[in-house]
Amino acid sequence: MMPEPPMRAVLREIYGRTDDDLGFPSGDFAGPSGGELAERLIIARRVDEQMIELFREEVISVRHADRRFGSAARLERLRGQITEVEGLLRHTILRRDRAPLAGVLVEASTLAGWNSLDIGALDQAWTHYERAKYAAMESGSAALLAHATAEQAFVLIDVGNVDDALALFAEARSIGERAPELLRAWLAAAEGEGHAVAGHRDDALRAFDEADTLLPNEVVHPELPFVFLGGSHLDRWRGNAMVHLGAPEAIEHLERVVEDIGATSFVRAGAAAYVDLALAYSAAGDREAARTYALQARRVISQVGSVRLRRRLERLVLPGSRPA
Repeated sequence: MMPEPPMRAVLREIYGRTDDDLGFPSGDFAGPSGGELAERLIIARRVDEQMIELFREEVISVRHADRRFGSAARLERLRGQITEVEGLLRHTILRRDRAPLAGVLVEASTLAGWNSLDIGALDQAWTHYERAKYAAMESGSAALLAHATAEQAFVLIDVGNVDDALALFAEARSIGERAPELLRAWLAAAEGEGHAVAGHRDDALRAFDEADTLLPNEVVHPELPFVFLGGSHLDRWRGNAMVHLGAPEAIEHLERVVEDIGATSFVRAGAAAYVDLALAYSAAGDREAARTYALQARRVISQVGSVRLRRRLERLVLPGSRPA
């Protein structure tokens, strides 16, 4: 029995999936008539700086909620924002008005892409990033295009295509070569993670050293509200790379930053640090420490619903245990 439209919306929010994913009818996509088109063009004329700022604040609000509560429940809200902004953009005439609206669409789409990646919906994530890249080109912002391109590379990593991911990271850094230092630091760290997953120790550590050098004293940039490298975030990211590389010094490094991360509102980042420490202690042969951090990680993962982190933790084999 097919659920009614209100229940479909509830199910989309619970599972973080689209109508197509859940087998629901997608509705009638026939284009607007001449009268409808005229009306939509009139509505699009109402978009001004104040309205664009309201759209941007909505995305920021979702981003803050995502840090605390996880991804699945955020996707339905983001889809609504994306549909509205994309519809307005489609009917906005002048480039001077289209560019800032496209910038909002990039931010909403990259956040939706990251949320989809977190819940394991890789096809969805790829589609969101494709939209983000097209919107970034419309916006004329090389920084937005570089960020969307680099985040899409993580989808390639998750499907096991690390070589193409590294090529995409390199392209993102080339696109963003004149971007603010904060974003260039983020891009360097992203490429460093890619090299770490590939097992390229020297390239990975070199990229993180570059990120450290590029990171400015002021880690908040008005044009980059989606980049977080302040506090211990870059150190945690380097620690994650060290775990991928099997570096024994990862334990001491992560122990120094895990409490700082856990005390912030970045709940999923704290869970990621626990996963890294569980894997690092397991590799070092310390069963009890690995088990302790694994339990902490599972508790937080169950709260935020991160499929991506859960799958990574499932690779953990405690010392003295048989692989599943």
